[in-house]
Amino acid sequence: MAAAALPRRQTGAVSAAAVEITVVLADDHNVIRAGLRAMLEADPDLRVIGEAGDAAAAAKLVADRRPTVLVLDLQMPGAEPRTDIPRLRETSPETAIVVLTMQSDPRTARDLMRAGAAGFVLKQAAERNLGEAIRTAAAGGSYVDPRLGGEMAKLEADPLDDLSERELELLRLVALGHTNREIGEQLFLSVRAIEVNRAKLLEKIGVESRPELVRFAIANRVIEPGGG
Repeated sequence: MAAAALPRRQTGAVSAAAVEITVVLADDHNVIRAGLRAMLEADPDLRVIGEAGDAAAAAKLVADRRPTVLVLDLQMPGAEPRTDIPRLRETSPETAIVVLTMQSDPRTARDLMRAGAAGFVLKQAAERNLGEAIRTAAAGGSYVDPRLGGEMAKLEADPLDDLSERELELLRLVALGHTNREIGEQLFLSVRAIEVNRAKLLEKIGVESRPELVRFAIANRVIEPGGG
């Protein structure tokens, strides 16, 4: 007699929905936290295990309770997200961090994702996107609000993005034809320092001569054609 087929869930495969995701909410507004808690706990697979109203309390909760996901507001008292996120990740490597904010600047999103955040969600879209971001982060993935994804991709393709403000100014002055001495006077650096920094800049942007540098500067709108 043929053996009966086993139900799908008995074959050894574990459904992602069967794994409870624990969440800590960090936001300095009680009303917002209450709304987020009610929204998340309507999902049987998500459980809020703590709330914090400032950065220090959030760090303590993460250290003590090791949640699957920390939902972190950018503008809480004492918060310095670019340094807080790496520190929190070091404290609890198993905790993914989803940033929740009103800030729609793609550069901020990019910087915080580079710092170790697993998600970036706009508060105005939290009802629609936060649950998905939490699940994605809990599964080891990354999530960026769809409205910022395209703008972040453009940033990644921007060849000026890795240049500091001082390097951009050096690029502009060299492209405009200023001598090393003139540039040094404007940037308060020695001629030797300008020579060294100029060589590093050429290498960094991948050009070998001033004419190439000028073409690069024009193509990326650092200067206008004709030296403007």
